[in-house]
Amino acid sequence: MNGTGTAAEDRVFAALANATRREVLRLLRERGPQPVQALADHFDMRRPSLSEHLKVLREAGLVSEQRSGRQRIYRLEAAPLAVVRDWLRPYERFRCERVEGLGALLGRVPDDEQSSVQHPDLTRTT
Repeated sequence: MNGTGTAAEDRVFAALANATRREVLRLLRERGPQPVQALADHFDMRRPSLSEHLKVLREAGLVSEQRSGRQRIYRLEAAPLAVVRDWLRPYERFRCERVEGLGALLGRVPDDEQSSVQHPDLTRTT
């Protein structure tokens, strides 16, 4: 993160960079805590490969693991996602300011010009 992020923040972003890991988080968010096998059944990969993804998520603090007999149950831990939210906040403000600026610009365009800008095909003559 431009040399300013902590190792923990970097692990969160690195974990989220992979589509499989994002899908694991989505499954845990939507379905609640899941045993490893239930998660593995959702993917077209061997269980050791999924276990590597779960390890990365665990090390980033995005999931926790609880043993229940012979099963390992994984649970979503959303608190580390605050790092992502905080990082995105200035970009969201930037996007909102740009949209507001566009809205102000369109508000200054006269109605007949605005309709031709929005619907150029409607102003053509054949």
